[in-house]
Amino acid sequence: MFGKKAPPPIKSLIAQGTRIDGHLKFTDGLRVDGEIAGNVTADTETNSMLVISEQASVHGEVSADHVIINGTVKGPVHARELLELQPRARIEGDVHYRVLEMHQGAVIAGTLKPLEAAAGEKPLLKLATTAA
Repeated sequence: MFGKKAPPPIKSLIAQGTRIDGHLKFTDGLRVDGEIAGNVTADTETNSMLVISEQASVHGEVSADHVIINGTVKGPVHARELLELQPRARIEGDVHYRVLEMHQGAVIAGTLKPLEAAAGEKPLLKLATTAA
């Protein structure tokens, strides 16, 4: 998805020191540096990116096309396309993704559940193999 198009711009910020109690819906890009007690959901009609920084925490379900986590999420994570887990990522919940990039140090307390590719769709990543 993002290989063909540029990722959406980050247009919204939940700053450090800010706490939101309730569900949050967004379009395009969102960066979270504060705390959210509720679900964070991107619009499914447009490309979306969610960045959860090292200082951030979300207690609820997270859902977007491209999700980058370097903070704490307590709840399920749904990355419709790409999930990037940075070294300080901490997730307590099941993780659903199409493509996963996980750095050393990231921790998941839950199950990993890859999404199935659409019929005829080529995988975004391939394993390197040698010809025998």
